[in-house]
Amino acid sequence: MSMPTLKTGVKIPSLDVEPALFVVHGQPYSKANSRQFIRPGKIIKSAKALAYCDMFKLQCPWMDVPYTGDVTVSMEIYYASRRPDLDESLILDLLQGKIIANDRQIKMRHVKWGLDKDNPRAIILVQKFDPSVDIFKTSIS
Repeated sequence: MSMPTLKTGVKIPSLDVEPALFVVHGQPYSKANSRQFIRPGKIIKSAKALAYCDMFKLQCPWMDVPYTGDVTVSMEIYYASRRPDLDESLILDLLQGKIIANDRQIKMRHVKWGLDKDNPRAIILVQKFDPSVDIFKTSIS
């Protein structure tokens, strides 16, 4: 399969037609480490996480009807410093309603941590899940 064309902030066809490959510029924040406790039982995202959510929504491609089949998500997340832990959970949540209907559809994921002080970003590939892929057979040689 050839690599799909990079698409940002545009309408895309179904994942049955072609995978979705796109870049979201900006520093992704950890879902677990970016929450603020307002009062018992009330938790909200931090201002930085909320700002990233807004940036993501503007840059992420979308489908008229989000894909409902199982998917594989591959990402390279580039941070501006070595401090953040690798955490893709906020990005996976933000894919809901844009490309996929629910993050429970994600059956395989590959995530790589990177450092780019001048250009923090996430490069994201969403494609139909192929259950025949043996990650250990292809990864270990």
